[in-house]
Amino acid sequence: MAEKQFDVLVIGGGPGGYVAAIRAAQLGFNTACAESNPYADPKGEPRLGGTCLNVGCIPSKALLHTSHLFEEAEHAFPSQGIKLSGKVSIDVPAMIDRKSKVVDQLTMGIKGLFKKNKVTFLAGHGSFVSGGADGYKVKVGKDTVEAKHIIIATGSSPRHLPNIPVDNKIVCDNVGALDFDAVPKKLGVIGAGVIGLEMGSVWRRLGAEVTVLEALPDFMGFADKDVAKEALKVFTKQGLDIVTGVSIGEAKVSKKGVSLTYTDKAGKENKLDVDRLIVSIGRVPNTDGLDPAAVGLDMNERGQIVVDEHCATNLPNVYAVGDVVRGPMLAHKAMEEGVMVAEIIAGQAGHCNLDTVPGIIYTAPEIAWVGKTEQDLKTDGVAYKVGKIPFLANGRALGSGDPTGFVKMLACAETDRILGVHIIGANASELISEAVVAMEFNGASEDLARICHGHPTLSEVVHEAALACDKRPLHF
Repeated sequence: MAEKQFDVLVIGGGPGGYVAAIRAAQLGFNTACAESNPYADPKGEPRLGGTCLNVGCIPSKALLHTSHLFEEAEHAFPSQGIKLSGKVSIDVPAMIDRKSKVVDQLTMGIKGLFKKNKVTFLAGHGSFVSGGADGYKVKVGKDTVEAKHIIIATGSSPRHLPNIPVDNKIVCDNVGALDFDAVPKKLGVIGAGVIGLEMGSVWRRLGAEVTVLEALPDFMGFADKDVAKEALKVFTKQGLDIVTGVSIGEAKVSKKGVSLTYTDKAGKENKLDVDRLIVSIGRVPNTDGLDPAAVGLDMNERGQIVVDEHCATNLPNVYAVGDVVRGPMLAHKAMEEGVMVAEIIAGQAGHCNLDTVPGIIYTAPEIAWVGKTEQDLKTDGVAYKVGKIPFLANGRALGSGDPTGFVKMLACAETDRILGVHIIGANASELISEAVVAMEFNGASEDLARICHGHPTLSEVVHEAALACDKRPLHF
């Protein structure tokens, strides 16, 4: 007989897992959450929060903030009339220490939330032993526990290149890129996705000469074409050397750095010598050690767990959420799925609309989007109208000294329903939420156009973009 029995067992303590566990406990279930990854814990103990909190979203934002302040002090202060008596310098170990303290505080906070909501934390790797409709046996560390319902939230790991081994000292993935002990003179980044652009921006601001190599022919092909074009122009002006359509060749790694060869679009072979190299070419689902075969859990060819629109697997009472299933690998998407599943288990109508999950890149300017791109609508043959307004027309943006970028709204030409919103500019990560809310309620551009927005605020640009869909902007 199993030592411990639970109503709900969550395997994985990342954003999807810990939120699912808290919500299940709030709904009255006897809930446990298993986590085995110690991340950067000095005692080697499992830490809650997953990749996002420990070696992803949160620490990268801390470094982005510090590096942004450094660049502001170096370049933006004089135009604001602020004078510094000496040269601005960066204490990298102090910056890294601050980042780590932010992470420590938040991981301890999740433990506090578990205690508050009476969630049992199980330290250990979870793997299926047996089970069916009446319940499942899962091995967690050295113990075996039983649960009626299972929620798998095991997350993802960085994808590596077979010919370039990652040691997280010279060649780094997202983990090592967060812990440099000094600013590299030359930094190479393979992959122009979210992680590559964000980490490239951090170290570029602090003085590194950064080259970003992207295999795809187009820069930010996942984004709206106008946003991608503007981003490439801005990032290049800032100093990022972005090369697309490359094929990575041989890499020689030494204690001093990396010598890398690559072929460009024209078929020319090039050589890149850097002190550090960041590999950011996507992520793969974490299913190693889960032992899905023990219970007959369906997997697809990409290593993902197969689920329906409510994150239910082929097994009764077994669900999977977050990076280990289809859809964007985003912490907030995992959280929404975690809440949805907990509420479905309780007999409620859980909800997670993948069409309104926002995407965000925390560079400067920030980039955020939700819904369809203009390319999507053309491909789908949907008639649409566009409202596009630059931040240059906004008083708050000019007064803050950062009028870069624009808001672009796409609405159905027949119904006026908002189909997509794309923002590049200051605070885009916050501004996008208004669009998400509008789209969740099937709102029209006129709905936003007729809502009073505070003045002066950056949100007025969203308002103006809605007005522009009807060709009646007031300030542009």
